[in-house]
Amino acid sequence: MTQIEDTNREMRLDPDSFAQGYFKNAVYRHWDPYEIAGLDRDREKMLDNGMTEEEYYELCTAISRFGAGEEAVTEDLMPLALVLEDINDQMFISSQIYEEAKHTQFFDRYWREVLNPVGEELGFETYAPTEQHFFNDEYITLFDRTEAAMERLLDDDTVENRVKAYCHYHLTVESVLAQTGYYGFQSAFSDHGSDEVAVRDWPNLTGLVDGIGKIRSDEGRHVGFGMHKVRGYIQRGEVDEAIVQDTLQELLPHVAGTVSDFGDAVNPGPLVTYASDKLTRRIEILTDEDAEIPPVEELVKIGSNEAGAAGD
Repeated sequence: MTQIEDTNREMRLDPDSFAQGYFKNAVYRHWDPYEIAGLDRDREKMLDNGMTEEEYYELCTAISRFGAGEEAVTEDLMPLALVLEDINDQMFISSQIYEEAKHTQFFDRYWREVLNPVGEELGFETYAPTEQHFFNDEYITLFDRTEAAMERLLDDDTVENRVKAYCHYHLTVESVLAQTGYYGFQSAFSDHGSDEVAVRDWPNLTGLVDGIGKIRSDEGRHVGFGMHKVRGYIQRGEVDEAIVQDTLQELLPHVAGTVSDFGDAVNPGPLVTYASDKLTRRIEILTDEDAEIPPVEELVKIGSNEAGAAGD
C-alpha cells in the first residue's frame, strides 16, 4: 500500500494564510441565487414602464453578456486550480469556481423569470441568452484571449504566464469589465451610481440590483486575491511590472468595445470612462510600493455608492 508523507508541514491548512482568510470569508458570506427576492416585482415594473422593443433588446444584450461571462470564467478558471501548489490557494480557487457557477445560475434565473415573460407579455421577439448576435467582436476577443491565457498554464506554467493569466481573468474580466457592468446596472436601475448612465428614467429593479450586488461582493474577493498574487510577484522582483501594465493596457480596448455599442437604454460614454479609471487605479495599487490592497471585509462590502467593492 502506498503511503503518503508530507514533510513540509504538520497541519493540512494554514489558518493565518492570505488564501485561507479569503476562503473563510467566502464560506461566511454564502448566498443562494434562488433566494434573491423581488424578481416578480422587477417583471411588473418593466411591464408598467413603457419599455420599447429596442430598450428590451439592449437590456437582454447586457444580461446575456454578463451571464455568458460568468459561465466562461466558471469554465476557464480550472487550469489555474490545477497548477497551484498550495492547498490554501487551491481551496480559495475552488470556492471561486463555485461562486462563478452560482452567478451563472442567477442570470439564467433572471432570464427565465423576468426577461422572457416580459418580452412575451409585451409582444416582443424573445431570445435565448446564448444567441450569437448578443456578443460583439470585442467581447468575443476578450474572452478568447482570457481562455488562451488560462490554458497556456497547462503547457507552460511560468511565473510570467501565471501573472498574465491573473491579469486577464482577475484584473481585467472581473476587476474592470465586471465592475463596469455593476456600475452601469446600479446607475440605471437604482438610486445610486451616476445619473449620466441611464438614457431615460428607469424603475428601480430591486431583484436585479440585489442579485448583482451579491455577485459584486463575491467578485471583490476574487479581485483582491488576484491583486495580492500579482502584487507579490512584482514586489519580490519575480516579474517586471511592465508586463502587467502592458497586458492590462492591451486588454482595455476590448473592455471598452464590449460596452460601447449600447445607446438605447444606457449611455456608453460614462461606462468607458469608468473602465479606464478602474484600470488606472488597479495599476497604481499593483505597482506602488506604498499602496495597499484593502482588507477583504472592505472588498466585499455591499455599499450604497458605486465605489463599494474591489479596492476603488
